[in-house]
Amino acid sequence: MTSLIKKNASGNAENGDANLLINEVVGVPGGIGEAARVGRAAAYDEFLRGLLPARDGVALMAVGGLGRRQCAPYGDLDLVLLHAGVPGTDELAASVWYPIWDAGLRLDHSVRTVSEALSVAQDDVKVALGLLDARLVAGDQALADALTRTAADHWRRTAVRQLPGLREITVARWQAHGELAFLLEGDLKEAAGGLRDVGLLRAISAAGITDALRPAVRAAHLRLLDTRDALHQQVGRRVDRLVAQERDGVAALLGLEDGDALLRRVAGDARTVSHALDDAFRAADRLRSGRSRGGNGSPVRRPVARDVVEHDGELVLARTAIGARPDPSLSLRVAAAAATTRLPIARATCEWLAAYCPPLPAPWPAEARAALTTLLGAGPGLVPAWETCDRYGLVDGWLPEWTRLRSLPQHNPVHRYTLDRHLVQAAHEASRHAREVDRPDLLLLGALLHDIGKGLPGDHSTVGVPLAETVATRVGLPAPEVALIGTLVRLHLLLPDVATRRDLADPVTIASVAEAVGDTGTLDLLHALVRADAAATGPAAWSDWKGRLVAELVARVRTALDTGVLPEPPAPDPALLAGPLPVVHLTGDRVAVAAADRRGLLATVAGCLALHRLEVLSADASVVDGRALVECRVQPRYGLPADPVPLRADLRRAVAGDVSVTQRLRGRALAARGSGAAPRVVWHREAATDAVLLELRAADAAGLLYRVAGALDEAGALVRAARISTLGADVVDAFYLVGGWPDDATRARLEAAVLAAV
Repeated sequence: MTSLIKKNASGNAENGDANLLINEVVGVPGGIGEAARVGRAAAYDEFLRGLLPARDGVALMAVGGLGRRQCAPYGDLDLVLLHAGVPGTDELAASVWYPIWDAGLRLDHSVRTVSEALSVAQDDVKVALGLLDARLVAGDQALADALTRTAADHWRRTAVRQLPGLREITVARWQAHGELAFLLEGDLKEAAGGLRDVGLLRAISAAGITDALRPAVRAAHLRLLDTRDALHQQVGRRVDRLVAQERDGVAALLGLEDGDALLRRVAGDARTVSHALDDAFRAADRLRSGRSRGGNGSPVRRPVARDVVEHDGELVLARTAIGARPDPSLSLRVAAAAATTRLPIARATCEWLAAYCPPLPAPWPAEARAALTTLLGAGPGLVPAWETCDRYGLVDGWLPEWTRLRSLPQHNPVHRYTLDRHLVQAAHEASRHAREVDRPDLLLLGALLHDIGKGLPGDHSTVGVPLAETVATRVGLPAPEVALIGTLVRLHLLLPDVATRRDLADPVTIASVAEAVGDTGTLDLLHALVRADAAATGPAAWSDWKGRLVAELVARVRTALDTGVLPEPPAPDPALLAGPLPVVHLTGDRVAVAAADRRGLLATVAGCLALHRLEVLSADASVVDGRALVECRVQPRYGLPADPVPLRADLRRAVAGDVSVTQRLRGRALAARGSGAAPRVVWHREAATDAVLLELRAADAAGLLYRVAGALDEAGALVRAARISTLGADVVDAFYLVGGWPDDATRARLEAAVLAAV
């Protein structure tokens, strides 16, 4: 077989395409599905048998995917050369490993005796799991049987003791890779609910602890394997992370409609695996430690809520609840008890509730409404309790709208979760702010429903209002509270949008928000909802700067609502109004400059900041006592703060008229980071007191503010404030242009200049 490897003049395998070598040398078939995986395993087996000469006391064992005959198109080979202490094993191993590498295959290998393999397995639980998949490929059958038989027996005897350590490793992996069911770009192997977890279920089943590989789990496992096969085939190499740009191609290979359908299928399969693993770990815990026992040796039943008791570490129904016709709120009450106690609901209980709990009437009874509030406000216990109920169809009985929302992808780089998980996570985050508002129950429900309009045509904040009001009415809220839920959905983006895109010192800004909000109670609810929404979205959705801006906006609007008087704009920094010009102040994230000439000052300052790799978040320009002032909030573009000494020097030279500073910026290649969509200008005529608002929507790029501010200056526009809002790879930059700008032709000329600068 090794003679088939292509050789060059020096006798080494050619550095051609590895896949070509694999196909020519090994004859590995392509394709997706169980038959293709078994076919690949057979081809690898045939290839490997040709590498090991017949010899007693030596066996070539496959573990991992090859051991299970579940070979991915571009997977690794995991091999163990097992020997009985025979001489020359190092040379024998080299004669096996090198042809494998020459064939372009990636190899994880070891050379061990049976006792050595078992000793390593005793110290390393991951090795112990690997040996459960060990399969003879070539060589001494008796030697291979000794290893597999002893390894399986050892695992059955020690599994209960080893599982706690394995669980710690597993939890650390989950924390690193997240939950596959809710991620937009999850790792099919390592994320929670992925292929690695199926291996744990197989090991727990092999130990005889519980039947962890039920038919639904087996079906989910096969579909996840198919997805990984298609991903390998689509990309042409080994990759386990299902990234956005490959989804449609993978979906086509699997015969699915599109990438969204693929994500939803993966999410359902990952949930099945995760739920089965949770059950299996709990069974192992009970077997290892036992629970409090009564006098007859049976587990103690402890009441935790009406009709709900704890039994052997799980929540089950009280006998009286099962014997009588259950009331419709029972499933919600069980879920609320699970969330508040952080105890899992027994599988049999979930199945019983799904089969026998009657549907809720419309409107809901007060008891059901109270249970929903308790569930949503339970904090960390909410997500696992909700997920368990969702797996058994209980959530669809509470909220029929949930079917459309389940596993719905959110095509936005700042979102880390699918829509359903985002909504539940938002309710969890909202519970942290429950004591800051007058109506925590409405905050929790509003958080759960705030994005209910997503996935439908139109602005989700508008589309979602009637949907949320329908739910609120069904839940049994009175008409004023239903309207308030609709207001929260409609305005849930108002505060962050205004705070980051408008001049908070402008009375028109404050007056417009105060009019939209209406009262301080609603303002408090929106403020809490904004923070909960951002925390549930992902780290890119919030920052200290955005938090300060939103808090400042809320404080100003509160003053206007409480007193009816719009707050005065903040006074400029007194330090800028004294001393010889130019004045440059650098403090934390603030850059302030005073100069004698206002013309072009904003562009000059923006250019210096871009030169030092600082992004401008907001900018204010004004003239006070004959001095031109520019004050900016900045952040490092690449995470490293700028050196204040050269920054201060460049600012002083530039505002004093030294054009060589900004000429250095012009010489740089400033590539945009956003999408290929064309930039766009939007005018807002009534958004400011003494100015017109020009809003630029474009791809983010270093130096963009410098170029646009320069274009506005050359076109004769005077910028008194700018707000820079970055949304992933795009920006929405708002420029307050002094004056009325009523002439269409003049605005068109200015718009053309801005777009040309972009």
